Amino acid sequence: MTPKLVFNVLKSLSLKNLLKLFFIGFSHPIFSILTFFATYKTYRISEKLFPKTHGLHGSGNAFRHALWNSLIMMYCCKVSSPKKALIWTEKITQMHEDLFPNEPLQRKMDLHNNKVGRDYFMQLLPTIHRQFFETSFFVEKLLALTQQIKTVKREDETFGFELIRIDEKRETLA
Repeated sequence: MTPKLVFNVLKSLSLKNLLKLFFIGFSHPIFSILTFFATYKTYRISEKLFPKTHGLHGSGNAFRHALWNSLIMMYCCKVSSPKKALIWTEKITQMHEDLFPNEPLQRKMDLHNNKVGRDYFMQLLPTIHRQFFETSFFVEKLLALTQQIKTVKREDETFGFELIRIDEKRETLA
């Protein structure tokens, strides 16, 4: 993730959506900074593990969305309560889907995988003090989930605690 990429993403937004983004950012500046850092870290890890597929709609993308939500939760919980971090993470990742709309099946996949990341963080929370969470706690488990990933074919399908993808094309770690 480069400054040029960030600039191009911001440039692609309408004025209305840009104002929404800035409003939410200014409403919670610390969470916004931590979210940006989580986004950067998620992008770097995903680029390393899934260099060819994390931008598609398969395993790499599913991993990236789940990790992104876990890391936002992790960083925000270090400065606030888990409840506030959960509310923020749901709000900001939902807003991301609204600002950068996808086809309905892609949106379903992204929102589901976002929830898996948040749910996984919340599963770990009772066993580890929130100040001691590390990125590595999430990467291993979420990578394991990519090995058992399900393929979603219809919008009305439901899934539990599992990652989902749309297609099975080019699904390798490298």
